[in-house]
This record gives sequence, structure tokens and C-alpha cells, in this order.
Amino acid sequence: MGACTSKPSNYSGDNITVAGNVAPLPVKSTPNNNEKDSSHQQERTKKSPFFPFYSPSPAHYLFSKKSPARSPANSTPRRFFKRPFPPPSPSKHIRSLLARRHGTVKPNESAIPENDPEVGGVGSGLDKSFGFSKNFGNKYEMGEEVGRGHFGYTCKAKFKKGEVKGQEVAVKVIPKSKMTTAIAIEDVRREVKILRALTGHNHLVKFYDSYEDHTNVYIVMELCEGGELLDRILSRGGKYTEDDAKDVMIQILKVVAFCHLQGVVHRDLKPENFLFTSKEESAQLKAIDFGLSDFVKPDERLNDIVGSAYYVAPEVLHRSYSTEADVWSIGVIAYILLCGSRPFWARTESGIFRSVLKADPSFEEQPWPTLSSEAKDFVKHLLNKDPRKRMTAAQALGHPWIKNSHNIEVPLDILIFKLMKAYMRSSALRKAALRALSKTLTVDELFYLKEQFALLEPSKNGTISFENVKTALMKHATDAMKEARIHDFLASLNALQYRRMDFEEFCAAALSVHQLEALDLWEQHARCAYEIFEKEGNRAIMIEELASELGLSPSVPVHAVLHDWLRHTDGKLSFLGFAKLLHGVSSRSITKVQ
Repeated sequence: MGACTSKPSNYSGDNITVAGNVAPLPVKSTPNNNEKDSSHQQERTKKSPFFPFYSPSPAHYLFSKKSPARSPANSTPRRFFKRPFPPPSPSKHIRSLLARRHGTVKPNESAIPENDPEVGGVGSGLDKSFGFSKNFGNKYEMGEEVGRGHFGYTCKAKFKKGEVKGQEVAVKVIPKSKMTTAIAIEDVRREVKILRALTGHNHLVKFYDSYEDHTNVYIVMELCEGGELLDRILSRGGKYTEDDAKDVMIQILKVVAFCHLQGVVHRDLKPENFLFTSKEESAQLKAIDFGLSDFVKPDERLNDIVGSAYYVAPEVLHRSYSTEADVWSIGVIAYILLCGSRPFWARTESGIFRSVLKADPSFEEQPWPTLSSEAKDFVKHLLNKDPRKRMTAAQALGHPWIKNSHNIEVPLDILIFKLMKAYMRSSALRKAALRALSKTLTVDELFYLKEQFALLEPSKNGTISFENVKTALMKHATDAMKEARIHDFLASLNALQYRRMDFEEFCAAALSVHQLEALDLWEQHARCAYEIFEKEGNRAIMIEELASELGLSPSVPVHAVLHDWLRHTDGKLSFLGFAKLLHGVSSRSITKVQ
């Protein structure tokens, strides 16, 4: 969203220019309204056919001497692996999904039935009426084109009348002829709905209105003339100082944390999708392009594969993800800002995906040895391949790398409500284990929880109730929360209507065991928590009692699966059982293991 008038970079939203070859991104599915004019891009590409952020692929061992990546510059790299090792490339599958999404199946590909539920049918019978205003030409005077993509283009425009007469705006024009599937139409409808619902945040491009006529949809937004974050990175030679990188990260994290609280996942975060409002060094950064964004309930997982190859999270490729995927993309941006190289690199899209799924980013090459340990820890926590162990955007704002040098208010985190819901539904035994674990938290780990508890506005006696939780959430609510069904999710915490929760219990309810498990000191945390549990609540437990406590069904062979949870000497919970209990147990998970 938004538009910039800066010169286009050599990296467009639709293609990756590497070693003279342009490989189509198989995961890009809707246009960036700030995509570059093709003639300018060709000019830029001739000057520098290599993307400046070159780093050796962490998955270099995947390439053989006969790799097609060494083929002449006028050929397109192809897959070269054979079964059974390594596994089939995900790129073909992803490319197929996107072809279905936009109705761009080639003649040599299998036909898509018109009643395919994934596509919604391809043909002239699609309803392309959006219900937007029809008087675009009466209000705006269209100006020069400033960007063009596969599905639309962006122009400057001016208000024709009123107090804002002459004020410039950006207009994203999407031809209806490009909308060849029901999903493509829904993408446009949802983009406008999200922009309308979220508008108002300082680091979100301002949305004015949407219009349509027989041929086009017009999305009118704030004009950002400071250029892309990518352009700033290029102008600095691909490297930011830690302090400057922090300033950028804070702005990105603030807007992403806001979106996640509202139940919106962006799904295409990258330097090209952040624009500066002006060319001043201190200009505000604004998030743009919500064409791939979607609403997501707190306990829901998405499965469609969208995004941009270098920034796509592993769980997106596995087709089961939520807001954590955005945090991974922020981690990639942070890595690039700090060292000027991509953390996951390859010459083909297949190689990129393999690297994202299997390789670990390097922190050994320059300039990483010269950067602070807090900076490396920050990036590592964002680029954890397990989304459950990854920091949230709100937690990242409270990370020592940022909070030790900036007085940042940590925003309300939707993760708190998800963890509280799980705690409220836990057994008494697991609640006791979590309370023991909460007593081992360090000052840095407690900082985030103290900030979250304060945002829930506890009463004078230092406790919170259901009304506190509801009031705090509604205080930050936008219309997007209705679409994401956040209010329905809140009802799962109604057990708090009949009692209050103090800070000590809140720490037990709102801590993430999986995130603690990602820490180097996890073993000490767990051992120390077990010692506390031994003193305060461990007692002799019968296997049948444990099965009942965990809510296991009669069909589960409890003696076979729970015998190692208890010490044979006294029948009390063993350390192994304690550690498993912390993660939460269900009959479904135990049956799956068996």
C-alpha cells in the first residue's frame, strides 16, 4: 500500500534477479502496489544483475557439480534432485497452488474443474461487483504512474475539491480483467476490508477509500515519498549500525504487534513492503501491501502458501501457520539489516525453500563476531524454526537488545490470551507444575509478564478478573477483531468471572513452556522447578488417578504410556513426568506417539 517515487530497486516483488537469471517467485500471489515500472527495473538490472546481499548458501551441500545453477545465463535453473534423497522440492507444489489461486494454469497443465472448491470456478460468471463507491473520477484527478506489477499498477492522484484540494495520494488500480478466479476477487475484497479495519496506527499506511467502475478497482491511500526500506538498505551498502537497525525494528515490531492483536496476519513482510513517509533520515516507516493478509482466530491455523521466497517461514511451507510466520519474516529483515546478507540463500526457488526448511543461519562470518551478543540472541529468537518457541512481536519489543537502550512500551500480546485459555483448561496437577516453573523465571523473563499484567489494569489489591481482561482487550480493539472472532475467543476465559487472579498465578498462566525450552538455561529452569514442585505439591499418585487428572480416555493404554511418569519407589511424579506435564498432555497426543 502507499507509493514511493524513488528509483526502483533491482529486486522486485515478483522476480528474484540472481546471477543474470530471473527466477519467478512461486510464492508471490498478489501485487505489491509499490511494484516497480518494468523499464526502470530493466535499467537497474543491467547495472547490477547480482542482488547486493550475496551470502553463501547455508545449504551449499545440496548443490552438485552438475547443478543447473551453473547453466548459461539465458536458461532457467531447474530441479536436479532425484528421489529418494533429498525429498521432492516444494516449489512445484507451491507454483501449482498459486496457479489455481489466480486461474493462470498453462495449457500443458492439468485443467481445473470449474466447481473446484479451492478455486471457486474460473470463467466469465464471476461476480466482480464489490459495492464500492462509483464516483472516483469526481473526487480525484489521476496523475503519473509510479509503479506497475502483474495484477495492477499505482498512480499518484490529487483531491479535486474540498479542504484537501490538491493534496496528493496514492491510488492502487486493479483491473477487473485480472481477477480470473473467485479467490482473486476475495483477495481484493479482503485487502480493502483489512485496510479499512486497521487504519489509524502510526506505522500503517493511511487508507482513504475504495472505488470501482466497470473496469477497475481503485484503492486510495496515503502517498509515501521516502522510498522503500530496501532502497535505504542499498544506499547504506547493505549494512545498518545496531542503533539504526533497532530504530527500524521498533517501528516494524510495533505495527506487526498491533496487527496480530487485532487478529490480522500480514503474510508478506519484506523490506519492499515498508515505505518511509519522506526522504528525511528520521522519517516514519509505514507498513504497506495487505494484498496477502488475512484474518486469523487466536486458536486457528492457516494453510494456503503465500509470501516471498526469502522471507517465507518454514511452517508456511508445511501449510500450518499463524501470526508467528510474520515474526520469522521480521527475523530475516533483522538479519539483513545487521549483516547485509540473507540468512537463507540459494540460486533456485527450490534451493531457497530447502534452506529455509533445513539450514541454520550463519552467525560466524563478519560482521557477526563484532556485533553484540544481545543482537545475535534477538535474531536467533526470531528465526527459531519451531513457531511455538519463537518470540512474538510484542515480546521482541521487550527483548534486552531493544529495551536496554530504548524506553519502549510493550503492547498487549494476543499470546497472553491463548496461554491463559490453555491454563484455565489444565488439570490441577499441571497448574501446580506451571506455578513451580514460574518461580524460576529471571528478571528479564518477568519483565514481559509484568508489562502484560499492568496492561490488564489490575485492581488496587493487585488482581485481575474477566472484566479486567475484557476491558483491556476492548481498549485496543478495531473492527478487525470482529472479523477474527477475537470476542468469541475471549468467552473461553469466562471462568475468571467467578474468581480473581493475582500476579503470581498470572505468571504461571501466561508463561510459554515452549519458549522457555528454547533457552540455553532450560535444563536449569526445569530442574529448579521440579525441586520446588517436590517441596510444595508432589505426592504419591496412582496411574489411574494420573490418567483421570490428565483427562485420558479409557481407550488409551495408560499403564503402557504413563508408567515412566511416576517414580517406582514412592509413586510420585518423576522429573520426566513433570517435564511432560508442563507441555500439556492429551489423549490424542499420547495415542499419536504410541
